[in-house]
Amino acid sequence: MKIDYAGRLRQAQARLGEMGTDLMAIPPGDNLIYLLGFTPIPDERPCYLLVTPAAAAFLVPSLNAEQAKVHTTLPLFAYADADGPQAALAQAAAHLKLRSPRRLAAGETMRADHLLLLMETWGVARPALASDLIAPMRARKDPAEIEILHRSAATADAATEAAFRACRPGATELDVADAAASAFREAGAEEVCFTLIASGPNGAFPHHHTGARRLQAGDAVGIDLGGRLGHYSSDITRMAVLDDPSPRYQKVHATVEAAVQAAMAAAKPGVPARQVDRAARKVIEEAGFGEFFVHRTGHGLGLADHEPPYITGTNPEPLEVGVVFSIEPGIYLPGEFGVRLEEIVVMTERGAERFSALPREVRVIK
Repeated sequence: MKIDYAGRLRQAQARLGEMGTDLMAIPPGDNLIYLLGFTPIPDERPCYLLVTPAAAAFLVPSLNAEQAKVHTTLPLFAYADADGPQAALAQAAAHLKLRSPRRLAAGETMRADHLLLLMETWGVARPALASDLIAPMRARKDPAEIEILHRSAATADAATEAAFRACRPGATELDVADAAASAFREAGAEEVCFTLIASGPNGAFPHHHTGARRLQAGDAVGIDLGGRLGHYSSDITRMAVLDDPSPRYQKVHATVEAAVQAAMAAAKPGVPARQVDRAARKVIEEAGFGEFFVHRTGHGLGLADHEPPYITGTNPEPLEVGVVFSIEPGIYLPGEFGVRLEEIVVMTERGAERFSALPREVRVIK
């Protein structure tokens, strides 16, 4: 199943007209991949996809021109390093037949100097954010995207199994991370995004930096992994314990598992994101660990590791069919350990359905 990039661009152009925006400029990054299926490596050279309600053009440095031709049939306006982008940008403006746009929507990751060039070219005093237009399009995944996300999730499952196998007393967190990274690539992932291995007391830091600490008997080990396949991300968190888990660990793990189940049960089409967060948080609070659940319940996932919708206690946004997001409650006990369990789910007419095939129970390693 192929992604209809031309259809996406037409939809973006229609939304431009609906929002009264004359010109949208997208720099290299996730939004460019969403619209074209390709992005140059960003650097100091200005590079934009320029879109109006009626036309589109691609301003590219000459070193990216041949590669761009492979991925798009849009008119290309290339410039050499020695010449700079001004003349090519003027040619693109003439092609777009847009002399003085009233409203410019710029990609939020655009460099300030690149944005200033656009503002000076068209005399725009105050640009808007292109994400206001594209984020709602990206939030609802089509069947082709969901198929890729399933395949991407399978690589994360394989990497997690490899991490479990690497967990043993004496191994370092980095050893476990290396095993996971190798498994990602062997399973077909095109990129390893992060391999967060948090052992023992390091697990109390939700975003611990994987390091040289050696795993010890009795350690709880958090394994949070993410990769990318076909431009689409994966993200999973599972727990291992070296030797039999303590009663305290078992209680915490069971509480987090119950929170995951409550959030998944609450996640139905049209339900506000905050209701899902509240369902998970209520379980943890009632178990007496509320102060140790220090982050939101989840985030969207797709071309980016983190994107809308965000599953927070204040987000009233309804969760529509096709949105993909994480459910990842956690409890972090300073000086002891942390437990987080993460599922990536897609909203269907029936409710939230997970991508991972791995169980969430603690993996006991002896």
